Amino acid sequence: MNQRPYTAILIVPTGVGAAIGGYAGDALPVARVISQVCDRLITHPNVLNGASLYWNIPNALYVEGYGLDKFAAGCWGLRPVRCNKVGLLLDQGIEPELRLRHLQAADATRATLGLTLTDYVITDAPLNVELRTSVSGASWGTIGNPDSLLRAAEILINKAGAEAIAVVARFPDDMDEEAVQNYRYGKGVDPLAGAEAVISHLIVRTFQIPCAHSPALATAPPDPNLSPRSAAEELGYTFLPCVLVGLSRAPQFIIEREYITALPDDIWADQVDAAIAPANACGSSALLSLSQGRCQIITVEENQTLIQVPPKPLGIKSIQVNSYLEAIGTLAAHKAGINPSSLRPQITPLQPIPNSPLPTP
Repeated sequence: MNQRPYTAILIVPTGVGAAIGGYAGDALPVARVISQVCDRLITHPNVLNGASLYWNIPNALYVEGYGLDKFAAGCWGLRPVRCNKVGLLLDQGIEPELRLRHLQAADATRATLGLTLTDYVITDAPLNVELRTSVSGASWGTIGNPDSLLRAAEILINKAGAEAIAVVARFPDDMDEEAVQNYRYGKGVDPLAGAEAVISHLIVRTFQIPCAHSPALATAPPDPNLSPRSAAEELGYTFLPCVLVGLSRAPQFIIEREYITALPDDIWADQVDAAIAPANACGSSALLSLSQGRCQIITVEENQTLIQVPPKPLGIKSIQVNSYLEAIGTLAAHKAGINPSSLRPQITPLQPIPNSPLPTP
């Protein structure tokens, strides 16, 4: 019997201090294992980006957060591609030497990995990114010149034929030293992540094109106490390689379902079988939308975050598991059509439904 591909979504919200996935691509091992259980894995840059480290997962789809929300709501579809032509957008605020480092990294991905890039564009004004922290401790940020960002993206799309856009913005050096140190030691929130999401969301919302961001920062001195979870960001002068690799195969968005000729590999939200998220971070638009359909929501208790938004108060019915290892077993059972409770030593007997008619003696 032919069955449609089993499709799962892995969500780890950015900038909320997730114990797994809150650092430098440290949820990538989770994604690699889940990809072995499902036929198609949809996830976002926060999960797959590891600065100079990355991993090609053939059945994984790299989808920016705003695009993922629109997909989960049923507004947009996803169309897998073999290769995107990636446009490189550089902030005018990046110093010449640091800009050269990023251009050399981009050229290296062309020569060593065979990626297809357009010529680059520099914004006509510095983007002036500013970082913020919410009361909960989650990170976010603002862009001083968003119009300059959009003008540069439009040039890449209309003049260079870019099918995806990698943005490199200069991030401020005067960050909270304690917050940066905590992050480098594996016990804090990524201070950059929230602002990065603002940048990519703006481009995807405006142009409906895949986008991801790589911050440009002054290099920090080596630290012997560095956490392995943060170490990927200490290996070079730029975080750009993983972004270019991800965007090179990012699916294109299908905006008008009824006006587009369907292709066999097109994916829509009603084809998603399961979604996995941290147990106390269930407030994302994508998860709320998916919970309204037949998608099985799996929440992972072990992956704690700074926010406290469990599924039950939101009306989300989920299977609660302790770890991603348990989540992977639950996915395997779900794909096989087996109730996970049947794998336990005790099975509760069937009970009568309340107020159901009793049999006549």
